[in-house]
Amino acid sequence: MPHRSGVYYHQSGQYDAAYYAPLQQATPVHQSGTDYTFLHAGRQLRVKPIAFWAMAATLIGMAAWTLTTASYFAFREDVLTRLIARQTDMQFGYEDRIADLRAHVDRMSSRQLLDQEQYEQKLEQLLRRQAMLESRAATISALPDPAVTGSTKQPSRSDTPRMAPIKPLPLNDKGAAVAPPNRSARLWPTGAGTHGGGNIDALLAGVQASLDRVEARHAAALKLVEEDYGAKVRRMHSVLTELGVDPNKIGVRPAPPAIGGPFVPARLPADGGSFDRQIYRVSVARAQVDRLAQTLSNVPVRKPVMSELDLSSGFGVRIDPFIRAPAMHTGLDFRGDTGDPVRVTANGTVTAAGWSGGYGRMVEVDHGNGFGTRYGHLSSIDVRVGQSLKLGQIVGRLGTTGRSTGPHLHYETRVDGEAVDPQRFLRAGSRLAK
Repeated sequence: MPHRSGVYYHQSGQYDAAYYAPLQQATPVHQSGTDYTFLHAGRQLRVKPIAFWAMAATLIGMAAWTLTTASYFAFREDVLTRLIARQTDMQFGYEDRIADLRAHVDRMSSRQLLDQEQYEQKLEQLLRRQAMLESRAATISALPDPAVTGSTKQPSRSDTPRMAPIKPLPLNDKGAAVAPPNRSARLWPTGAGTHGGGNIDALLAGVQASLDRVEARHAAALKLVEEDYGAKVRRMHSVLTELGVDPNKIGVRPAPPAIGGPFVPARLPADGGSFDRQIYRVSVARAQVDRLAQTLSNVPVRKPVMSELDLSSGFGVRIDPFIRAPAMHTGLDFRGDTGDPVRVTANGTVTAAGWSGGYGRMVEVDHGNGFGTRYGHLSSIDVRVGQSLKLGQIVGRLGTTGRSTGPHLHYETRVDGEAVDPQRFLRAGSRLAK
């Protein structure tokens, strides 16, 4: 459609103002240089390019905003639904991860608690064994008698390693065990490996080995005690046999009063272990030693004087020192100093105490089972008739009373009233002393 000077025409060349009036108001007539010209109500409006494009951008932005706003209101419910669903999925994902982590922590805590319970059980077993060994040490220390076992050394309580008791875990309000702070650092030492139990296992193994050594020392000590008691029993049997005494038939003097009780045979416990069997054997051997020692305490096998025996005349036929004729010497003469103590050589009862002819001042003691002893030429007597004597008790003082040429002790040993050589009994006593 041609135009001239900004005026629109039909093809017939006639101007139609009514038809083209709106076009004249909004349509640019032409562009002069860089400006844009618009016709409005017969007027021209010239617009710079910057302003033109700014208005265009504004119109485009408003249109886009309008479309966006319309779309939001049209699809708001769907968008919100998707956002809520996405948020819910994210929340569930986080909750699942938290639950997994919590389960992992619970598993680790349960495993650590289980491991600690196992270690505590091991420690409890070691503590029980330690207490048992301490009880055994006390039992062993009560067994030996220095007079019987000599220098046998027994393990003491200090030989047993000690361990600190394990404190129980604290409990929460529901009664469940709660791991204390820094528990893993206490339970698993540094450098203990993946599971952290290497050092504790080594420590427990060391304690176990130490307890094994203590138990071995206990067994060795009991073996020494048992062997020592056995040697004593054999030696006592040998001595009694040498003296012609049957230890199973010889009687023992009545024990002091206020002793008794029902007879309960000694038996090994049905569930007794090696230690119990050793204790049983040692106890039986010790009972035998006690019985034989009590028997020997009534047999005159000890020396009548504490110093070294200085024999001046033996048992048997000799030349009488006064009439110079052969005579039977019924005892042994021991030289000594006047006033030296004379001791009884076995338990017994005084049957005579006073002057007795050639014996001078003399003490006679009945030891039971047919055994008796005499102590002559005493300067003084320290006992009386009917008095009970214990082995080693002083009966008088050495002197030269009666038929004597100088201070000495005339010592006799009698069996069923007949004088026998005291040397047999003294030699037996020397064997026992060794």
